[in-house]
Amino acid sequence: MPHRVYLDWNATTPLRPEARTAMLAAWDLIGNPSSVHAEGREARRLVEEARAALASAVGALARNVVFTSAGTEANALALSPGLRGPSGGPAERLLVSAIEHASVLAGGRFPADKIGQIRVTRSGVVDLDHLKAQLEGGPPALVSIMAANNETGALQPVAEAARIVHESGGLLHVDAIQALGKIPFDIKAVGADLATFSAHKVGGPKGVGALVVAEGLAGLEPVLRGGGQELNRRAGTENVAGIAGFGAAVTTAAQALPELADHMATLRNRLENGIRAIDGATVFSDDVKRLPNTVLFTTPGLKAETAVIGFDLEGVAVSSGSACSSGKVQPSHVLSAMGFDPAVAQGAVRLSLGWSTEPDDINRVLEAWRKLGNTLLRA
Repeated sequence: MPHRVYLDWNATTPLRPEARTAMLAAWDLIGNPSSVHAEGREARRLVEEARAALASAVGALARNVVFTSAGTEANALALSPGLRGPSGGPAERLLVSAIEHASVLAGGRFPADKIGQIRVTRSGVVDLDHLKAQLEGGPPALVSIMAANNETGALQPVAEAARIVHESGGLLHVDAIQALGKIPFDIKAVGADLATFSAHKVGGPKGVGALVVAEGLAGLEPVLRGGGQELNRRAGTENVAGIAGFGAAVTTAAQALPELADHMATLRNRLENGIRAIDGATVFSDDVKRLPNTVLFTTPGLKAETAVIGFDLEGVAVSSGSACSSGKVQPSHVLSAMGFDPAVAQGAVRLSLGWSTEPDDINRVLEAWRKLGNTLLRA
């Protein structure tokens, strides 16, 4: 039986061998990283090495990395009223782009009446003019704009947004979860005040995330209070094995990035050309810069749920967009925000590649799509 083809890397990635090795070693340790004895110090060493690895990969200081249970918790921690930078007043309101992940759209700890949305263009890119209009005349705002959209792959103008936000006296949070390991990301270079990451999107384990803050940020209030871990920013004994795996995955991803990005872009372009050749498929956000690994497409008459099942039966794992805890296919809020009709949004299928994707995998996917197109679109 042919091996299955996994093209749902934006949902989660396989565990990198380097991460697995680091985690196995960490599981043999018995110490609590908050303990002062030798066993505790050894556990602490692994945590701090991982902290330094992530900080190095994203241009931050290690002391400004806060480990969490997931990217969702990292986003909730970041979206905190009262944050303030070296200059300017505390953030009193929150502005989020309409295409953010659900954990950002939820608004963190901001009350509902203090949350506003920023429009996006038909191409799925944040409308900077609308951002400027939203910022004018109001109190200082925390603005949240993702580095790259998890469904379309569209890269967002975060550096330009940072300049606009800072001129208004506000702060910028960047959800960089999909960017890490796929494109270069440096918190200083883009001007972000906070950035969030997730281990399992870069070859680390599930259940580990991180918030990285810029030097000089103040007013960050913990979501979890208790023992004072993570410099009093996130209570709870650290997940030593998971954090060690995160650090190893980040180090490996950073080293492989330039070559991997080229590899994925080559395969993605070939995949897109093959998809377009069958039944005139539309690829979303193909007129703007995107992640090198992501294709979101549809064809008139296509139902995403049926297509995902059809691909699965052909041995290919794809998705209809972002992963949903219900396991059901939902219309894409991203495509709706881009102005597409709900019927179009319900037919969108996402293919996302990774480091182990090979040319033969693309052949298998296109073969499956030719087969499905002859049945699903002509039924």
